[in-house]
Amino acid sequence: MNDPYAMSRRAVLLGVATVATGCSSSGGRTATSTPTSGTPAATAAPTGPAPPSGGTPATTTPSALPTVTAWAPDPGDVQPQVKQRAVTLVSALGAWPPGGQGPEAARARLAVLGFDPELADRAGSLSSPAPEAVLEVVDAQYGGILDDTASVLVVCRRWTRAEDGTVTADGSTVDVRLSRATPVWTVTTLYPSDPGPAAASLSAQASRILADSRITLPPAAAADVRAGAVHASVLTALETLAADRTIDVSILRSGHPINVFGTNRPSDHPRGRAVDVWRIDGRSVVDPTTPRALVEGFMRAGAAAGSYNVGGPYQLSGAAFFSDPTHRDHVHLGFTT
Repeated sequence: MNDPYAMSRRAVLLGVATVATGCSSSGGRTATSTPTSGTPAATAAPTGPAPPSGGTPATTTPSALPTVTAWAPDPGDVQPQVKQRAVTLVSALGAWPPGGQGPEAARARLAVLGFDPELADRAGSLSSPAPEAVLEVVDAQYGGILDDTASVLVVCRRWTRAEDGTVTADGSTVDVRLSRATPVWTVTTLYPSDPGPAAASLSAQASRILADSRITLPPAAAADVRAGAVHASVLTALETLAADRTIDVSILRSGHPINVFGTNRPSDHPRGRAVDVWRIDGRSVVDPTTPRALVEGFMRAGAAAGSYNVGGPYQLSGAAFFSDPTHRDHVHLGFTT
């Protein structure tokens, strides 16, 4: 990737802050030790708490923050430099070295990387008063990619350490909007997820989803389930699909654009009636080495599980299926009831 900010970015990521991706996974399943292309790899087992399944952040007694490695685009990605730009922004906002907390420090990090420093004012859940933080990018998925504009959904886990050494694990999904520019695409704004509080009580089905070791939910998606914001049709489909495979979810409700990108049509995601899956049986959907039959089989299984709107990297026959550049990196399942 020809990025004029590459050297300054490395200086910030390596010399100023430890940020980006790597170690563990939520939903009760350990991340694969041999990463697929474009999948974060662990350099050391986390020594802080496990990332939460949603709701209240997990905390632990004083300990070291986990060591994580930097996310990298997959060779199969559409416009990989666009994803990298979004990930670099989120990493700079959500992680910092000791003493690097606060809006002024965040603005300085953005300026070094060639971003508008005022984007720090929109950090939302990425900000924290904690003196130190590291961030893992689980996945970077397109919410939309057109000729001149893009939405990149950066799915994150994050660990912060307080003054007394207590480590808290949380996470978010950030919708980063970009526009085409030379030499690099420009980030115009960002929308960190805000799933809301956990419901007073959970359905038995929601509890099963959160405990299912075959369904990996990142923090924002798990928080959607805990908030009672995901329709039963989606939860039922997840249980059905996970009966004979493992599923890594990227998006349920929070963090997705309100409208289908580039249109005025409401998306099923904000209504809690859709799920995006980025990895099936440990194989990334966007990875060119992932067997086509695996992805196509999952898409057809999604339709059989009740999805009226199945998007993915391959155009299948049937009214329920569609494919476009946005869905090269995940399988989308939408539901009406």
